[in-house]
Amino acid sequence: MKSTLKYIILISAVILVCGTCIYAVKEVRDQQKDYRNQFSRYYRIYVPELPDKIDFAGEKVPLDKFYVRESLDREILANTFMHSSTILMFKRAWRWFPVIEPILKKNNIPDDFKFLALAESNLTNAVSPTGAEGFWQFLKGTAPKFGLEITEEVDERYNVAKATEAACQYFRTAYREYGNWTMVAASFNRGIDGVSKAIENQHIKDYYNLSLVDETARYVYRIVAMKQVYNNPTRYGFYLRQSDFYSPLPTYTITVDSTINDLPAFALKLKINYRILREYNPWLRRYTLTNKSSKKYLLTLPNEGSLDWDFLKKTIPQSETYFNDTLKISLAN
Repeated sequence: MKSTLKYIILISAVILVCGTCIYAVKEVRDQQKDYRNQFSRYYRIYVPELPDKIDFAGEKVPLDKFYVRESLDREILANTFMHSSTILMFKRAWRWFPVIEPILKKNNIPDDFKFLALAESNLTNAVSPTGAEGFWQFLKGTAPKFGLEITEEVDERYNVAKATEAACQYFRTAYREYGNWTMVAASFNRGIDGVSKAIENQHIKDYYNLSLVDETARYVYRIVAMKQVYNNPTRYGFYLRQSDFYSPLPTYTITVDSTINDLPAFALKLKINYRILREYNPWLRRYTLTNKSSKKYLLTLPNEGSLDWDFLKKTIPQSETYFNDTLKISLAN
């Protein structure tokens, strides 16, 4: 009797343990299933729309051609779903477009060329694998042809205002060659010689119908896509408040026409430091500025107090109206 009772207790214990294990496994499986179901239920990706019509610098993009539509579609998709890069585009543009736009206007260059700088560097002093540098990505051998100084101590490709002036010189030169702004933009990527050779070989002078290397073939579409997303952010899912942007930097300039043997010490005399001096003047490449010819250099410096975030924040509109759209919605939605 006792032996039978022991067996019953043992079997009951085994059943209980097995049941508990099965329940635990089932519960884990249910949790995993529920987790996956939550993803399927709530995660949504929608295809962004293409515009009915769009232009670059007033020149129509021929969206009636399927290969043009598909090429633009590729770049719209890239700008829509590369969220961090596109958000940074908006943030930086608020700071740097006010520098670039008046220079383009002064030189009679279409305003759309500001998006070329976005396509080149996303408004950073980038360095490409081929050695192109700065916002406009000038090569070392090309930059001096358009008035930019490059030495061991100075590289004006990193001076946004001067590099924009140099880019304008290039655009005017290329426009005299092509009489077409779209081709001017393409040539900034491929070079006048490269684009002209393609035109000569293919007997056609239309960017959208030229067979070009992949980078140049995508180039104008990238610019146009950035223009489209920038001008219509909420259409592509970007709800940016103006208070989210990087403020233009309040600055003043001083003229230097002599050698500075110790730029860090010079910066301290100005009540800043070398880090700040380089932040505002990235074209300074060393700790010294040798100036035997007494050339006049303009140094950009921060206004008093403007290094503080609270100071800058006051210069940005705090309205919750979404940038470039009049749409107002509750952040809770």
